[in-house]
Amino acid sequence: MNRRTTWPDERLIRSAQDGDVTSLTAVVTESQPHVRKFALSLCASRQDAEDAAQEALIILYRKIGTLRATGALASWMFRIVRNECLRQVRLLVPRGDEASAAPEASAERSAEEAVLHRLEVERIAAAIGALPRDQRDVLIMRDIQGLPGRTVARSLGLSNAAMKSRLHRARAALRHALAAPGTSPDHFLDDPDGRDLRP
Repeated sequence: MNRRTTWPDERLIRSAQDGDVTSLTAVVTESQPHVRKFALSLCASRQDAEDAAQEALIILYRKIGTLRATGALASWMFRIVRNECLRQVRLLVPRGDEASAAPEASAERSAEEAVLHRLEVERIAAAIGALPRDQRDVLIMRDIQGLPGRTVARSLGLSNAAMKSRLHRARAALRHALAAPGTSPDHFLDDPDGRDLRP
């Protein structure tokens, strides 16, 4: 089997965990193509993927000693890349207007609302991350980053009609993923300029 398509072997990983710098460098180098592949499949854009892969490789370099099972390197790196891609999406999700709390509002309620808001953002980010890549790219560029439709279509090499069709499918899939009792994800599909983006 071609060495470039395989993960570092367990002996090399153990040596890296023991502090051998040459082995550690080899582990990072051999892991890089796989980490980039994970990132390209999970992140919203090539730039996000490059950033996520770089961050994951830095974590690998610094924290390889925390990896308990040498055979679990691939799944560990996949989780790191996935979390990094989700973190990038969460940074783009609008936080909403932060109304100043009334003097009589209790601190407990504010803390509870903050937790509920964070859980909602996490849920939205996870749902976006689970979309097929072609849908995820269009949704993030159009609805989160607020780019004009023509710009999105041009940057993805699509016609305006194809971009709109893909965006419609992405929104429908996201709405379905977020559908739960007492939850209305529709507020997420609002344009930064205030226009309703619902089909």
